[in-house]
Amino acid sequence: MSLPGHDRFDYVPITRRPDFTWPGGKRLAVYFGINLEHFAFGEGLGAKLAPGGPEPDVLNFAWRDYGNRVGAWRLIELFDSLELPATVLANSTMYDHAPELMAAHRARGDEIAAHGRTNSERQSDMETSEERGMIAECTRVLSEAEGTPPAGWLSPWIAESRETPDLLAEAGYRYTLNWCMDDQPVWMRTRAGRLLSIPYPQEVNDIPSVVARQDSAEVFADMIVDDFEERLAQSEHQPIVMGIALHPYIVGQPYRLRRLRRAIERITAARDDIWLTRAGDISALCHGALRDAIV
Repeated sequence: MSLPGHDRFDYVPITRRPDFTWPGGKRLAVYFGINLEHFAFGEGLGAKLAPGGPEPDVLNFAWRDYGNRVGAWRLIELFDSLELPATVLANSTMYDHAPELMAAHRARGDEIAAHGRTNSERQSDMETSEERGMIAECTRVLSEAEGTPPAGWLSPWIAESRETPDLLAEAGYRYTLNWCMDDQPVWMRTRAGRLLSIPYPQEVNDIPSVVARQDSAEVFADMIVDDFEERLAQSEHQPIVMGIALHPYIVGQPYRLRRLRRAIERITAARDDIWLTRAGDISALCHGALRDAIV
């Protein structure tokens, strides 16, 4: 029996891949993806702290906006104190909603990757022309603000149409974070050439952990530490990537931030043994020196 497939990449087990190292001879690359999201008031999609009532759902809208007004600034303070780089996954509407926040990440030297227009919508619901236009709009906004086109894309809600990888490659994107099927970067086939898939977590991610499974702050922090320690041991056999996905309206809450701080301090204590980096730096290396080492 033959099942429908995507034909974007082949099955190659991680035990049967070329060996390589990250810069400095490191075997584990770690990056933090900070999601900066803006939501429509009174309509559209959005994560919920509690069951929402009829629109306008003020409780959940305001809870999400706490991340842009307070939580994201606390994360910047934490990352500054630990001298950590970050990949910022930004809705393009953030530049109108919270320009000071985007400027603060620019001043830090953080990578700004595209995260759609808003998490109030899914691109999987769009016709091809609408999706192409949405990608072009996001690319233009980020390019004008940052002075360079974004290299990477994460879809709102990790939603794709059947053409999304093609449209991203055609728009000049170098990597996508949408596919969570591996611990190493993987080349994807598109009609415009190869697109790199960089591992982005759906487990060590505060949305599915805290919102969907209702894990406590302690459980989420322990998850980060356990995942890191296990990956560090696994990386003795294969070079791998660990992503940590954070949303300021969730982990920026003070009691969760305190637990998160302890977890990240465990990772930074091992900075001599790992490559603390940004997703775009992983992409640049894979498109360059490691081009033939990636399956």
